[in-house]
Amino acid sequence: MTDIENKFIDPSSDVDLTNCDREPIHILGRVQSFGTLISVSSDWIINHASLNIDTVLDMPAHDIIGCHINDFFSQEAVHAIRSRLQLLSGQDAVERIFGLALNDNSEGEKHDIAVHGSGRSIIIEIEPHDKQDRQDYLAYVRPMIDRASKADTLEGLFQIAARQLRTLIGFNRVMVYRFGTDDSGTVVAESLTNGLESFKDLRFPASDIPKQARALYARNQLRIIADVNDEGIMIYPTKNPDGEPLDLSMSSTRAVSPIHLEYLKNMGVEASLSISILKQGKLWGLFACHHDSPRFLSYEIRSAAELFAQLFSFVLEQKENIALEEERKRGQVLHDQLMAQLAEGTAITDNFETVAKAIKSAIPFDGAVAWIDGRFESVGKTPTKENLMSLIRFLNTTAASSIYRTHKLSQVFPSAKDFYGKSSGLLALPVSRSPRDYIILFRDELVQSVNWAGDPNKPVLKGPNGVRLNPRKSFEAWQETVREQSQPWTELEARAAEALRVTLLEVILRISDETNKERAKSQERQEILIAELNHRVRNILNLIRGLIAQSKSETQSIDDFIDVVGGRIQALARAHDQITKENWNSASLYDLILTEGGAYTTETDKRFHITGPNVLIKPTAFTTLSLVIHELMTNAAKYGSLSDKKGHVAINLNLEDDGHLTLHWKEVGGPPISEVPKRQGFGTTVIERAIPFELKGKSEISYNMSGLQANLSVPSTFIAGTAGEPKTEEDTSDTAVKTDLMPKSCLVVEDNMIIAMDVEDMLTDLGVENITVLNSVHDALEFLGKHGVEFGLLDINLGMETSEKIAERMVQQQMPFLFTTGYGETIDMLGNFPNTHVLQKPYNKSSLAEAITSFLSS
Repeated sequence: MTDIENKFIDPSSDVDLTNCDREPIHILGRVQSFGTLISVSSDWIINHASLNIDTVLDMPAHDIIGCHINDFFSQEAVHAIRSRLQLLSGQDAVERIFGLALNDNSEGEKHDIAVHGSGRSIIIEIEPHDKQDRQDYLAYVRPMIDRASKADTLEGLFQIAARQLRTLIGFNRVMVYRFGTDDSGTVVAESLTNGLESFKDLRFPASDIPKQARALYARNQLRIIADVNDEGIMIYPTKNPDGEPLDLSMSSTRAVSPIHLEYLKNMGVEASLSISILKQGKLWGLFACHHDSPRFLSYEIRSAAELFAQLFSFVLEQKENIALEEERKRGQVLHDQLMAQLAEGTAITDNFETVAKAIKSAIPFDGAVAWIDGRFESVGKTPTKENLMSLIRFLNTTAASSIYRTHKLSQVFPSAKDFYGKSSGLLALPVSRSPRDYIILFRDELVQSVNWAGDPNKPVLKGPNGVRLNPRKSFEAWQETVREQSQPWTELEARAAEALRVTLLEVILRISDETNKERAKSQERQEILIAELNHRVRNILNLIRGLIAQSKSETQSIDDFIDVVGGRIQALARAHDQITKENWNSASLYDLILTEGGAYTTETDKRFHITGPNVLIKPTAFTTLSLVIHELMTNAAKYGSLSDKKGHVAINLNLEDDGHLTLHWKEVGGPPISEVPKRQGFGTTVIERAIPFELKGKSEISYNMSGLQANLSVPSTFIAGTAGEPKTEEDTSDTAVKTDLMPKSCLVVEDNMIIAMDVEDMLTDLGVENITVLNSVHDALEFLGKHGVEFGLLDINLGMETSEKIAERMVQQQMPFLFTTGYGETIDMLGNFPNTHVLQKPYNKSSLAEAITSFLSS
């Protein structure tokens, strides 16, 4: 590489610059022009500055170097930055400040700030704060992740997440991009604007995201390219005081490799956003977002998107853990089934068809072989006994005490080419130590077509500077036919096989002990059993140790963190939903108890016996009380009456003469309590202290042998009275409506993302086929200039503007529409549109359908 003076090199790349014709350092550290970057030493002397034309410092970069930060920033701004630096938790940590006034001369201008460490330097990145955007984007994340977590499958989770994120950031395309074991990536879900070509299920070669880029994604979890044609700004000076280029790995304004920019341009992408999806600290995949025009996202939106990705990772891991637990249960069923079938002491080889049938219920296969004590038995499509002998010798070179699996047998065992048509995949379960005995499962060749986004075999081309990585120019689907491979064995199948291996060892060793009376052989097999049981006991002990560690501190373990804190967050969310459903008015304590109980049992009418008045709790106390009820429910579900199918909770509510509420909680029919717990966890602390501390009430817990009892007292200040008897919930939102009058296409203009998504779901359920959701007057007018729709739903107030211009355009184009609004009073602009109707918020699917159909039929 000799001619690089016009090329920008990614600072994270592995390119060797030692043989360049010119000093290469000047090309490192380029930043994007939507932000300002400065680097200061620990004594706050500015070492670097990269400034755009709108810089708040209003000085050339070369005049700033060596100045003190107080020369440009106010004391309040410096104090705010210092405070954030104090919170940095590691070398890759980044702290943010939104809407900060940097100096007294800013004339009301505010900025968003990011600070992080880089070696011995501190990087301060400054972006203009969008004062016109008053939305609290971080508040959207909770309902977004709540929607995603309700998905029944991983595929559903991916698709909902892509849709939610696209709604938040407004990009044309959002993909869930998953890395494979070979570092290639597959688009497993996608949400995109109508008319765009889909990349769903296409696979991208590993060379599209090189190793060093993947390593950077694991550290810096959000990367934005606001404009691929942005030429960027150079860092000045070229070196830090130590004579080294500035490391901008964690910088959000840091520029991008020209190879990647050319790659995006070849895709027709003008702006991109990449958000890492980490699983247990490792890079699982990305949210890859593309837009066909330059698009800058404020720091607050990016922060919300990053938080969504982090919470998505927790949900993903939780879903996969649930699948693992279900697989564990299936493995236990298989274990019990095999033990019952072989209870008579019959050898596995004598009853192999029955054993193979049981195994197949948990691990699909095309053929199975048992090679035990020199005896060969087979079921289904398998190699011959002669072919198996050479395969056994190969397996004897693998690990002795674990399964061995491959879906490309001929690649690791070339002799398998002689029988790959029958058996291309292998899963071997060693069931002894010496001699090596096996149960081997085989899978047939699966001739499959893999759809690549372009030819994966052409990532490297020869150019003027020799062989180098080049961005691909074609992304059309390229199909590859794969042979000599079977359906891969999944992780869940591998876990089931490992559990099965131990089960079969127990069976074989038990049979050997019963049938073989010779002491030497019996002792040898006993040693095998002890070794395997010791392996299991160690696993159990490790599990117990992990549980103890999680119980010791409620935030030391990420799994415990998700379980405990996630449950409490859900409790707060459910409480928040109840009071917001009542427009932040008082809400029913009955509903709170039944809602929390519904998280643990579907039989709330049988498991909860509630007596007393239906008390209404004011919003100021509702969340506190919901946490206490949640902890009582959690404790009952884990240890008390709800952990037993026969148990129930008796709850008595009473309003005393002075107006305060007493709640008596009594668990009945659960496991007896033999002694009071010696250790008080955080949940117990919440129950005992939250009400006294937050509401100045009282809370007492007693551990009786028959079950836990709690007495709670809430002052009258937080009681709003009583409601009628709780009504059985009836979903009136699904009232039958005439959908034959519903339009086929609809434009929804709504500036609240959550409401917009709800409206989209309602319209979809009502049979509307094409729905376009926009949130601004500009986007709506641009859309109407190119497309027509059969109907429109226009929110009257769109932040700092109204939808009047959109309504005028739709009147001109003779497109019917309804106004929607949350304001109860008359709005002046409605006089200009006497022929339309207004739909008051909140509305449900039934009222929406009635409003549309009655308007269209009038």
